Amino acid sequence: MKVIIMAGGQGTRFWPWSVKKKPKQFMSLNSSRTMIQETYERFSTWLPPEKIYVITTKEYLGLVAQQLPQLSPDQIIIEPARKDTAPCVALASLYFIEKGENEVLVFTPSDHYISDTEVLFNTLKSAEKVAEIGNSIVTLGIKPEKPDTGYGYISASKENTIDSNVLKISEFIEKPEIETAKKLLENKNVYWNSGLFIGKPSTIEYFMKKYQKNIWDTLKDSTDLVKAYSTLPKLSIDYAILEKADEIYTIPTELSWDDLGTWRSLEHFYNKDSDQNIKIGNVKTICTNNCLIVSEICPTLVLGVKDIIIVLTDDGLLVCHKSLEQEIKKLINMEGEK
Repeated sequence: MKVIIMAGGQGTRFWPWSVKKKPKQFMSLNSSRTMIQETYERFSTWLPPEKIYVITTKEYLGLVAQQLPQLSPDQIIIEPARKDTAPCVALASLYFIEKGENEVLVFTPSDHYISDTEVLFNTLKSAEKVAEIGNSIVTLGIKPEKPDTGYGYISASKENTIDSNVLKISEFIEKPEIETAKKLLENKNVYWNSGLFIGKPSTIEYFMKKYQKNIWDTLKDSTDLVKAYSTLPKLSIDYAILEKADEIYTIPTELSWDDLGTWRSLEHFYNKDSDQNIKIGNVKTICTNNCLIVSEICPTLVLGVKDIIIVLTDDGLLVCHKSLEQEIKKLINMEGEK
């Protein structure tokens, strides 16, 4: 198999730490390596280096080359613009089809936390076998630890499947309200959608021609990719293909996983104090509980608050109740973050 690391996103829910000029995949959470470097190393432990590719936008080409100098130029696929994952996946698949290659591709985000590399490897090897059959696409389903409104969900069934460890997906569920999330967890075959999916380039082509013919034909027939890309819709691969196609499967896994999409993801990496606060930087608190406080600039004093996220960087100040964390992206988009 080949691995395609998708690294063109902006990570707006991590504002102001993640900003357009340097989004979160090029930053380090709590180690000497950035998230994209950790993603690369996760796969390079068991795949030859020539099997790992990155797809990113032109504006981040320099950051990719700087942080992953081991990649050759033909291992970096350039998107002319940020158009969400459907055009991204189509462009990458077409890249290999035009080279006459149809090896199974693993599409993975560049900014996820996965602790057990061996479990991931074994699961992907199983997924590869399924993806080689017909026009099958396989996702990894994460066993939910709790009802969470920050993740998409997969509802699956053992009916019409092709292997005892593989479930046929019956429904993709967008990030739900908390009551819906609680009800989902009452069902046995419900999983978090990991965002990793596996399929052959020819399979992506097949479903693109079936459900998103305009995207595929625009890319395939283009003589000016920049111009052609500008006409494409912003569309997720889930909506474009996965929610519509029949041969979509999931392999349940108990990976320790997080999509690192929100500030509370830092709970994976930092210990809380006796008042359940996470404090990063020069931060002092009194009568403050269950808060996340980050200060990269100056001494910060916080008194008498609870359940609050406070982040101060050179690029801005965020003050947010934890219950509204998912709304950060909406506010950034409304304001047109520069």
